[in-house]
Order: sequence, then C-alpha cells, then structure tokens
Amino acid sequence: MLLVVDNGSIYTKNLTDFLTKKNILFEKQTPQLLNLNSLEKYDCFILSGRRKNEKKINEINSKIINYSITKNIKLLGICYGSEILALTLGGTIRKTPLLQKGNETIKILKDNLISSNSLQVFESHGFEISQLPPVLIPLAESNNCKYEIIQYDKKPIFGTQFHPEMTKDGNDLIEKFCFL
Repeated sequence: MLLVVDNGSIYTKNLTDFLTKKNILFEKQTPQLLNLNSLEKYDCFILSGRRKNEKKINEINSKIINYSITKNIKLLGICYGSEILALTLGGTIRKTPLLQKGNETIKILKDNLISSNSLQVFESHGFEISQLPPVLIPLAESNNCKYEIIQYDKKPIFGTQFHPEMTKDGNDLIEKFCFL
C-alpha cells in the first residue's frame, strides 16, 4: 500500500486524482495525524510539496525518510519532499533568486528507473537544493535548477524538485515509480 504524505501542497489533489485514475491503491494522510508506528503497513511513500515551513512537519518527514532508507522501501519526494530528503541526509537548500513557476524542460543526466530522455515538467518553488550529500546522486537538471531529480545511491528513493503530478511526462514518472 502506498502512503501519500500530504504536506499541504496545493497540487496534492492532482497527485491523488492521478493515482485514482491509474487504480493505484493508496492512503493519504497529513503528517500531524500520521501514526509513525504504523509505517510498516506501507510498501511505498510519496512526500508531497508544502506551502509553509513547520518544524514538526520536517521532523515527521525526516523520520519517514530514515525509515524508508533503513527498510529499503520506495520513496518519492516531490518539491519540498526532495528538499527534506537532501536535508535529512546532510545536504543544504537555499532560497531561489526568483520564484520558479511554470513549465520547464528537464535534461536527464544518468540512466535511471523512473525517467528517460528529456521531460516537460511544471515548477513551483521558492527553494532548491544547493548541496547534495554524497549518498544522493543527481539524475537530471534544468537551466534553472541543478538538482531536478535525485536518487539515494542504489535504493528506490527519489526526489523531484518539480511537480510531476502536473504534467503528462511527470505523471509517467510517477507511474514508473509506483510500479518499480
């Protein structure tokens, strides 16, 4: 069962609508109401974007990331989800000079299981990863962002700075991730 952690993104409904359309069984929960003792019932996690920074939400998402790494469980962090993945593992983020909002072309740098060729995606973020920890590998970049897709070395744990729930190419990435 897939758990969608709804961190407050305005795009989470697009994600859950896509999962429903593809008949992918999932539960959606906010971090504040999530019972961390029940994580073992999930075989996959998607961490959504967010609207505001809250310490408690960061702590809960970090616990899910560490659980996923320890148990080798699939995880996809979207926007904030990718940023908190990097932060949890010792990376850094920074405020972008300008709000990144709109369509963007992503260039794939390395063969991987969730994307190939270039992707047309939707950006909506004011922060980005500035330094990756050594265990995270950059898989894709754009003209505006160095770390568009990242992966934990040799694990099914990914992050996207963009919002894959908003475009066809992004939806294809989510589907590939779900069926790894």
